[in-house]
Amino acid sequence: MEWQEVLFRLFKNKVSLIGLVIIILLGLIAVFAPWIAQPQNPNEPYFIPRAGWMFEPQPPSSEHIFGTAEGQYDIFYGIIWGTRTAFLIGAIVVGISTIIGILVGTVAAYYGGWMDEVIMRITDIFMSIPFVIATIVMTTILGKGVTNMMIALITFGWMPTARLMRSQVLSIKNEEFVQAANALGANDFRIIFRHIIYNTIFPVVIQASMRMGSIVITASTLSFLGIGAPEGYADWGQMISYARNWIIGGQGNALKYWFTVVIPGTAITLFCLSWNLIGDAFRDILDPKMQS
Repeated sequence: MEWQEVLFRLFKNKVSLIGLVIIILLGLIAVFAPWIAQPQNPNEPYFIPRAGWMFEPQPPSSEHIFGTAEGQYDIFYGIIWGTRTAFLIGAIVVGISTIIGILVGTVAAYYGGWMDEVIMRITDIFMSIPFVIATIVMTTILGKGVTNMMIALITFGWMPTARLMRSQVLSIKNEEFVQAANALGANDFRIIFRHIIYNTIFPVVIQASMRMGSIVITASTLSFLGIGAPEGYADWGQMISYARNWIIGGQGNALKYWFTVVIPGTAITLFCLSWNLIGDAFRDILDPKMQS
């Protein structure tokens, strides 16, 4: 199936269209963040401005339309610039880990033998370590920071793609078009990149779109635990971290501080939901069993 046909079906699919609309809206927010929420310090735009030094969150007002979190961090600013953070982390982590996984899985399957055995045993070792625990440990060792957090997520995030790519390459490496290219004298580089990867990439695209949301959730978890983004950084997980002391509300009013949890929680939910909807649509389009 050609890319043009996939995109055409993607836009015709009602489920994926909802996901695309949400992603486009969030993408526009990320692109125009400097105009939607102007930074007080242009040199550090990702750090949330504070409206004061009060400990207690303040409800939405004309000055702070989403209210302020614990420590008087502006929730609106955190959500807007946190959208950029989500796209940045998702794109870099999923992009780099997917590329690593594609190369590792393809090389292992194409050459086979001892190379396949060594590469896949290394992959199994990495996969035997629980993903969240591994990223927590590595981020703690490297120290706070978005870059260090992404390094940890990439380090332990390439294995599922490698295994998927290996299975895909094994299923087609003995096909006639690959053998024909080999007989015509095409080198391994051309066969791998022009024939094999091109014809096995679609399942990886589905997996990558699904992982965009899960990676952002994991990054938010690290920030929530205080080992991800630095203090005051515009990150949705950290915004929810500021709400941990106020989730139960005030005396006699359980919903007094609802805005500290609901607003960043909604942002995370919409981001992850939209990518999952797109991934489901990709699967329905590309899986022959789902086609009439």
